[in-house]
Amino acid sequence: MIRIARTKTHFTDSLPLPVATGDAIADYLRHERPKTHNRAIFVRHVAPYDVPIRAGVAKHAVIAAFARCGWDRTDPHVLRHSIASRLLRDGTPMKHIADILRHRSLDTSKIYTKIDLDRLSAVALPWPGRA
Repeated sequence: MIRIARTKTHFTDSLPLPVATGDAIADYLRHERPKTHNRAIFVRHVAPYDVPIRAGVAKHAVIAAFARCGWDRTDPHVLRHSIASRLLRDGTPMKHIADILRHRSLDTSKIYTKIDLDRLSAVALPWPGRA
């Protein structure tokens, strides 16, 4: 489990930590994290090193990655839509998707999910009167 504290709702959320993500964080801590006495997991990689990264660092890293890929998308929020749609496509219940997105309301989470029209057309009945 990973605990995410101080969200915009001022609650602490607990989410499952996928093994691959835990392994990546452990690898970062062992091999890439600057030497520091700060207990924060992610700290600055430029001086001063003994300071946790600020809000927005991850967002700017994603925007820079989009630009390196040549994508015209600049809003990292698209990742929330992508994961919600992928989870829905894989059969994940909406309650779990809402928990992962840290939404209190299923209606809010539904905004993030897109219907997979290819999969839907595979189970759709023919239009009445059509072959």
